[in-house]
Amino acid sequence: MSINAGVQPSLPLIHKKRKRSWYLLFYALPLMVVVFLFSYVPLFGWYLSLIEYKPGYPLFDNAFVGFKFFKEFFASADFPRVMRNTFLFSGLQFCVLPLPMIFAILLNEITSKRFRRTAQTVTTLPHFISWVTVYALAFSIFSTEGMLNQVLGALGMKNQMILTDAKAIYWFMTAVGLWKGLGWSAIIYIAAIAGLDQELYEAAAIDGAGRFRRILHITVPGLMPTFVVLMLLNVSNFVNHGFEQYFVFRNSIVANNIEILELFTYRNGLVLGDYSYASAVGIFKSVVSVMLLVIANLTAKRVRGTSIL
Repeated sequence: MSINAGVQPSLPLIHKKRKRSWYLLFYALPLMVVVFLFSYVPLFGWYLSLIEYKPGYPLFDNAFVGFKFFKEFFASADFPRVMRNTFLFSGLQFCVLPLPMIFAILLNEITSKRFRRTAQTVTTLPHFISWVTVYALAFSIFSTEGMLNQVLGALGMKNQMILTDAKAIYWFMTAVGLWKGLGWSAIIYIAAIAGLDQELYEAAAIDGAGRFRRILHITVPGLMPTFVVLMLLNVSNFVNHGFEQYFVFRNSIVANNIEILELFTYRNGLVLGDYSYASAVGIFKSVVSVMLLVIANLTAKRVRGTSIL
């Protein structure tokens, strides 16, 4: 046993390390300033939801109306429709949440490195394509005179109006979103698989465990902490879908079925110019997101003993 074992560091050394740690805070200061300017200063705009805002007038000269616009939103006929669309799309996205993990596991089991890299590259590329380009591609395939209907017409089959089908728009939007984000979402799981202890696989193979059993008893349990964190983040974004996808695919026929909270806020705020009403809807969306995150975090902590907060 070393004679220095158990010796506490001297006070000058502790003060020196503490002084050096203050230096590190200055490296984070620019990022903290950016976060404050772009994430917290805009929260002052929530004041618009409490006044009858009229563009051109000084902000504090507008009439204070309290929670008038919140009450109007909850009492409007649009509230159940928009919330139904939002939660329906969210539920469908939540159902396909395990698919990136499954896809990553399947990629990892491919023995050919060339084929694995090619498959990963091909499935990741759609993430970098803009939604306008995705819509143009979808329109050329699924529109009335698109490639799909031309093939169906040549075969004597009935045309399919997918882009203007109010019932099909739910699964179609989910499928398009999955196609665009599957490969990108799988990258996190691929990195997590690479970090698993390879000796566990070797020991399982020696004990006679096949490929499926190794996946079931080693890979899947090893990926569960990553899946739980991503699931919690997905729950917190349950009412946040991404504005671009639903904006470009919106048309007059499916407008009532595709209009989610983001589109509803955009239409009332920037199209109709009702900034106060749109601010109230945006605040409601933020409050619901925080509540869902807290509930999901508490549930995960109680069930698995792990959380992200």
